[in-house]
Amino acid sequence: MKIGELSRETGVAVRLLRYYEAQGLLTSHRSEGGHRHYDPDAPATVARIRTLLAAGLPTKVIRELMPCFAGDGAGLQACVLDHLRAQYAELDSRIADLTRARTALGDILDVSTRVLATPEP
Repeated sequence: MKIGELSRETGVAVRLLRYYEAQGLLTSHRSEGGHRHYDPDAPATVARIRTLLAAGLPTKVIRELMPCFAGDGAGLQACVLDHLRAQYAELDSRIADLTRARTALGDILDVSTRVLATPEP
């Protein structure tokens, strides 16, 4: 399958597929003319990449996880679950930090709105 075909089948831009390849997430074979050709399982690989990206995982982590898929779906082997749990905990921490920042910003906006609404003597 050529890169254009993979792009059409997966809905992922050619440029992004090249990026995945540069990051070591996707592999291709070159023809004599230098054209990329992908194995028949490439659409499933792209789907896995997209799933992990949507989960907020960086490409470095995804590259480490790619060999650990169990079966044809998005499930991963037990040996990487602790790593995923750590990523999950990191997201929880970031969400808590963002929630605190949002609350603080809301407080500043409330005070500022009240100050601006109060006529000066």
